[in-house]
Amino acid sequence: MSSKTLPINQTPMCIIIIKQKGKALSKETIKTSARINPHGLGVIWLDTFQVSHYQSNAYSVLFTDRPFIAHFRYATIGAINKENTHPFRCGSNKNEWLMMNGTIHGTGNYFKSDSRVLADRLGDIPRQAWKQELEKYDCRFVTINSHSRTFQIYNKHLWTQREGVWYSKDNVLEENLVAVYGTLKKGYNNYNRYLTTSKYMGGGQTQDKYPLVINSLPYMIESKGQGHHVSVDVFKVSDPVLASLDKLEGHPTWYRRKQIPIDMGGKTLMCWLYFSLSEQVGNQTMHKSYKQEIRRPQYFDWNFPKQTQTHKVEVYEFGKWHETDVEVADFDTETELPMCSHCYGDAHFDGFSNYHCYNCGSWLTQNEIINP
Repeated sequence: MSSKTLPINQTPMCIIIIKQKGKALSKETIKTSARINPHGLGVIWLDTFQVSHYQSNAYSVLFTDRPFIAHFRYATIGAINKENTHPFRCGSNKNEWLMMNGTIHGTGNYFKSDSRVLADRLGDIPRQAWKQELEKYDCRFVTINSHSRTFQIYNKHLWTQREGVWYSKDNVLEENLVAVYGTLKKGYNNYNRYLTTSKYMGGGQTQDKYPLVINSLPYMIESKGQGHHVSVDVFKVSDPVLASLDKLEGHPTWYRRKQIPIDMGGKTLMCWLYFSLSEQVGNQTMHKSYKQEIRRPQYFDWNFPKQTQTHKVEVYEFGKWHETDVEVADFDTETELPMCSHCYGDAHFDGFSNYHCYNCGSWLTQNEIINP
């Protein structure tokens, strides 16, 4: 579990997915869950109620018809290791397990996550009091009893259900295509604040010509037929991300979001694009593209590689750890961001000598960051 924020309004905080027998879950949603939450995957298989632990990049184990409850971790409280990978046994109860999505502030430390601490605490509370205890927190929980082969969802009003599959957060359901032409383009300043966890589909251009004027900032005007086929970057985003972009652009007051066709190298996608409502073409120069000249902070490229390899990974099953062969995607760890030593959020290099954490707002020196 976690509360570390990367882009605005996109707090990952892990994800729990409950897929029961006969329900379908897309491979892309599983990949997105792993991309956003790279710090561990725990699974309880609902056909056997066996517990398995993997690295997040072994997400292909979920490409199956088997029913399961899966937890992808995004870590801030507690080290990234097997011991802090969900699910957690509830105290000395051998058959009771806990998965959590959220943060309990003031609980846990660098070595032990707050979810583990809570699971230990539940072991000292009567089972019939768990609902009252868990619903005190603004978090999503599921408890599993591997003996009775049952599970229980808590704070269900915070969950999302799609086609019979339960999601503790909807930020992995990237169902909206957005074309951006200005400061949200990949690598630009607002991309680093809003879109780093969204899937980058590639570059393209508007199928129709539109005026793109640059007056300190770029503005595209809804006057089809004028100007150029404007260069854009296309992202697939979730509903919460789309809402954060609407807020950024002032939709529908300052900008209006409208779906238009975008050419993407031989295929056409209908994408949302933000048109300015205040800017006029007049005598201004119309541009084909906008380029932002900035010193970009280092960021983690979440795009999954096209190739996967089979590696030996350690899996926890039948009460012990053992090695098994799993198809694993190779993440690029060379550009992973360092962590803030205060809250374990991502520390962004300012291009000079310091680092900034958007999560807690701290400015950090080289000696105050935790390198990956």
